[in-house]
Amino acid sequence: MALMTSPTSASSSSRASGASGEPGAPRGPWRLRHGAGFWVIAAAFLAVMAFSTLPTPLYALYQQRDGFPTWVVTVVFAAYAIGVLASLFLIGHISDWAGRRRMILVAIALEIVAAVLFLFWNDIPGLLVARVISGVGVGALTASATAHLSELRSTARPEEGPRLAGTVSTVVNTGGLAVGPLIAGAFAQFLPAPLVLPYAVFLVILAVAAVAVALVPETVERAEERPAYRPQRISLPRDARSTFSAAAVAAFAGFAVFGLFTSLAPTVLSGVLHETSRLVAGAVPFSVFAASAVSQIVFARLSSHAQLVLAIPLVVLGLAGLAVGVLVAGLWLFVASGVIAGAGVGLLFRSSIAVAASLSSPDHRGEVLAAIFLIAYVGLAVPVLLVGVALIVWPVVPVLVVFVIVVGALSLAGGLRMLRR
Repeated sequence: MALMTSPTSASSSSRASGASGEPGAPRGPWRLRHGAGFWVIAAAFLAVMAFSTLPTPLYALYQQRDGFPTWVVTVVFAAYAIGVLASLFLIGHISDWAGRRRMILVAIALEIVAAVLFLFWNDIPGLLVARVISGVGVGALTASATAHLSELRSTARPEEGPRLAGTVSTVVNTGGLAVGPLIAGAFAQFLPAPLVLPYAVFLVILAVAAVAVALVPETVERAEERPAYRPQRISLPRDARSTFSAAAVAAFAGFAVFGLFTSLAPTVLSGVLHETSRLVAGAVPFSVFAASAVSQIVFARLSSHAQLVLAIPLVVLGLAGLAVGVLVAGLWLFVASGVIAGAGVGLLFRSSIAVAASLSSPDHRGEVLAAIFLIAYVGLAVPVLLVGVALIVWPVVPVLVVFVIVVGALSLAGGLRMLRR
């Protein structure tokens, strides 16, 4: 799972001449125009992000089929987050010199491999391998696709400004994360073979996306001499570490909430709230991610400070409702609280990005944002893994109550510290 903007700056790339990039330049054979290519990349971005959350409502079905305990679900999910982390650190930035389209094709190819594994090796070891590969693909895609969208749109519509490209990037990123569980839940509820058919359909979609992306113009000129490889540099502002740490804590806590809903929500629904509908199991994570996307769009015109003022009570109220929902086994309270928390997390993370970006010079902004993203994905993996360990010893309800109390306290602390900067 990846959210919103990437740590790679679109403006940092050099534009290719000829068919690769300049407005009005002749296109090579079998190449789309930059304007059409923009929407192809957006669609491919949406498809990959949807595929990344496709297994969410299906974990409970794997659990029923194979009889493994709930903590195993958290390990399988954490495998995906670890794949994203490793990819962001090791290869997420190399599209700056290897090429946007090439990296997007590599990412889609990795998702195709993961889909094949889901189809033909779907016991626990196979799920772990497939989720790691899917995470690596998402980490490779996020930076490359966000930058490619910006560059394609600025070439096709140089007078337009960056607003549309940024909005589309946010919507397809978070929107894809939202629709994946909904699609899988609907397939599982109404169609046969719920552990086969969703992956088979997405295998076809991803293959079509790869063919379409291959026709999109490249926007990065490939250097004659390939630069020496290095992992993504992480640069922290020395004179503003207190403020940066506040933004990092808020990002960590926000992604921990997303990790809960993309790993354990279906298990909580079936085991605690006694809701067995597979459609509902997909609709709940969809609602949380959709609320995150909608809140970012609806309140986009507010200042970062105003968004943060709104985000803090939404997150705290939503998490408190989640705790009460699992204690009293209230389905609709749990769902409504998840939506409220999701809306708050969207604004909280957006504020964290804005605060982190304001702490550095333009030359180091990408590195500072890379640090925030990596910390956020640690928040996606580590708390869920700790929940899994706790579930070996304690029942799910007290574990989840402690989880939301800790995450709520971190969100409140990070948010208030950012407000006081």
